[in-house]
Amino acid sequence: MLLHEKLQPYRLLLASQSPRRRELIAGSGIPFTLTEKYACEEHYPATLAAEEVPAYLSRLKSEAYPTPLAENDILLTADTVVILDGEVLGKPKDREDALRMVARLAGNRHTVITGVTLRTSERIETFSAESDVWFRPLSEEEIAYYVDTYRPFDKAGSYGIQEWIGYVGIERIDGSFYNVMGLPIQRLYVELEKFINA
Repeated sequence: MLLHEKLQPYRLLLASQSPRRRELIAGSGIPFTLTEKYACEEHYPATLAAEEVPAYLSRLKSEAYPTPLAENDILLTADTVVILDGEVLGKPKDREDALRMVARLAGNRHTVITGVTLRTSERIETFSAESDVWFRPLSEEEIAYYVDTYRPFDKAGSYGIQEWIGYVGIERIDGSFYNVMGLPIQRLYVELEKFINA
């Protein structure tokens, strides 16, 4: 039996405003219901290792969900971060911040990690997926063109791999392409199957 058939008794709730995550889950054939937007302070302890931040934040988002889960509900939350030289690059504050971030990524390797949390009324599971991404050197003109044309202000690290910069700037990836987009959909498919079979 395929996963979408196994999920029929359940209601998978996607608690994310990301259009990329919606697109990836829909593309995998997994049925889901989008939750309404809710408040969650995305903060983490300063002592937390950069690699542990996305899992921590995805769990924080899960625990902040304001509606009690029904018996057949599975809540899905996720958080993606870009890590360069041990530093978490979040969403840019403004244009200047976005320009600065993309300039730092240019010519370097960075790591993208997505933390994913699955929760029912009775249990919770969290996992992370990691991808290494290599950017070629980019000119100031290219960086400004990307930021001003695509306005990546809602994206960790100030870029979207599915946009122009991914086509012209990324030399190679070690790991899941879809993880860099914001959701390791193949890993989620496997983990979700394990979760409902547990």
